[in-house]
Amino acid sequence: MTTDIHQLAATLIEALPYMRRYQDAVMVIKYGGHAMGDTAAARDFARDVVLLKQVGINPVVVHGGGPQIKAMLDRLAIRSEFVDGLRVTDAATVEVVEMVLAGKINKEIVNAIQAAGGRAVGLSGKDGRLIQATKLTRTRRDPESRIEQVLDLGFVGEPSFVDRTVLDVFMGTDIIPVIAPIGVGAEGETYNINADTAAGAVAGALAARKLLMLTDVRGVLDGQKELIPSLSADRARQLVQDGVIAGGMIPKVETCLAAVAQGVDAAVILDGRVAHAIILELFTEGGFGTQIVRS
Repeated sequence: MTTDIHQLAATLIEALPYMRRYQDAVMVIKYGGHAMGDTAAARDFARDVVLLKQVGINPVVVHGGGPQIKAMLDRLAIRSEFVDGLRVTDAATVEVVEMVLAGKINKEIVNAIQAAGGRAVGLSGKDGRLIQATKLTRTRRDPESRIEQVLDLGFVGEPSFVDRTVLDVFMGTDIIPVIAPIGVGAEGETYNINADTAAGAVAGALAARKLLMLTDVRGVLDGQKELIPSLSADRARQLVQDGVIAGGMIPKVETCLAAVAQGVDAAVILDGRVAHAIILELFTEGGFGTQIVRS
């Protein structure tokens, strides 16, 4: 028992300087992946976010919901097509996406935070025109003709402007904003935005101290599959060029690079499946995932 108490005291002492360092800082947290579908992990996440608020940090949560969207589309017998990892979103699909993201998932996260002792408000990018978006386009070169073709992804968007004044209202209060990555177009149209991209844009607009990208992997790995604790922006770009950073990690790293280019101090890719990953990253020496900083 005495050993446990001493270990707890040592942990708290180690965390204290970091709590002071991040006083009043904005932390944007992208929440998604398998951790979001696990009851215990979701409860731990909510407790971590509430703790941040209680020690004087301003957390802003941006969440995804790909598996939940897929489940609802399957129930409604609406087929999905993907291009470069992006769901082609027609008029019927975007209605379901908005219903699941801004409705069911968003309110589940709000309720979890409030059950953990905090206060939260659920928003989508359409509220107050928080996330203004334009249609996202992709091109693909035909392998036979070598002609570049423009692909129509439907109502898939990318942020063109994030109005931080909508979120500034909550800074310094006890309310935690929880944002669904739904954007609004110039004519009021609804756009489905990749959650990583939305989180990066929100972090950039707020000039956040850190962007925390909770994923299903440990972070960026080197050629020997060992975790890289920290990367400069230039080094991260080089690893992409060399093929060390590949596959689904590339868009996550690109989101981090865009965020730090917009003024975020650091963007961190970390394993959201590990209990209290946020606390381990922010309040321990050396952090927990891979931190990307400006060169």
